[in-house]
Amino acid sequence: MNSQEVAHFGLTTAPFTKEIADDDLWLPSSKVAMVDTLVDALGARQSVLLTGEPGVGKTCVLRALRRRLPEAGFRLTYCHNATLGRRDFYRQVCVALGLNPKATAATVFFEVTRHVEGLAIEQRHPVLLLDEAHLLHQDVLDHLHILCNYEWDSKALLSLLLVGLPELRERLSRRHQRSLYSRIHHRLQIDSTSPEDTAEYIRHRLHLAGGAADRDIFTSDAVAMLHEGGAALRDIDRLAAAALRASFRRKKKLVEREAVLSVIDADR
Repeated sequence: MNSQEVAHFGLTTAPFTKEIADDDLWLPSSKVAMVDTLVDALGARQSVLLTGEPGVGKTCVLRALRRRLPEAGFRLTYCHNATLGRRDFYRQVCVALGLNPKATAATVFFEVTRHVEGLAIEQRHPVLLLDEAHLLHQDVLDHLHILCNYEWDSKALLSLLLVGLPELRERLSRRHQRSLYSRIHHRLQIDSTSPEDTAEYIRHRLHLAGGAADRDIFTSDAVAMLHEGGAALRDIDRLAAAALRASFRRKKKLVEREAVLSVIDADR
């Protein structure tokens, strides 16, 4: 949205952009409870599987988790390139940890495990967050349970947080993966937002953009239509921004059902 469109609706910034600070993230109560579960699980040095369809809020949950974990007691390492073979995967982990990756798979793995053991001495618990984990190569999945094995599998020195699409759960539940799956203590599923969540989310984004608390920009019918047309929050962002632009072109101060319907039809 340009400045003229933003000002037309009494806003100070575009409301549905991707750029949003961690402190301004919106989470419905169900996802707040999920963040609490994640914090408790990692505090207990456990591993977690988190799955959900695209756009349901996995990244929001992870950013909220990052904000909640105390830096003094944890070392959160984020890896998002899941399409690597085993050696390059561990080289990526080395780089993320600030280590110098070695030439062979064995030496790279040794560097990572030695670093994990060193963090334990420092009373800092490492958490390896693997995003888009449904894309992990099979040889990486086959080896991850070994990364969790310290002192004859008697100490929990590392937590895995595997995040991905629902098919990740199916992959891990196969008999071939039982060594890894049995080490995952919590298996969480993020569901799609409810109509009430969508309405709350739109109000929240408009408020952050400078909208008055006592003035609705989207009618209730328009919000309901947005929920029906956008299964994911990123879809709602895109459709809501387009509906604002469509209403601006029609010189309307309110976004009505017809404006949302027109952008949904154009999006198909």
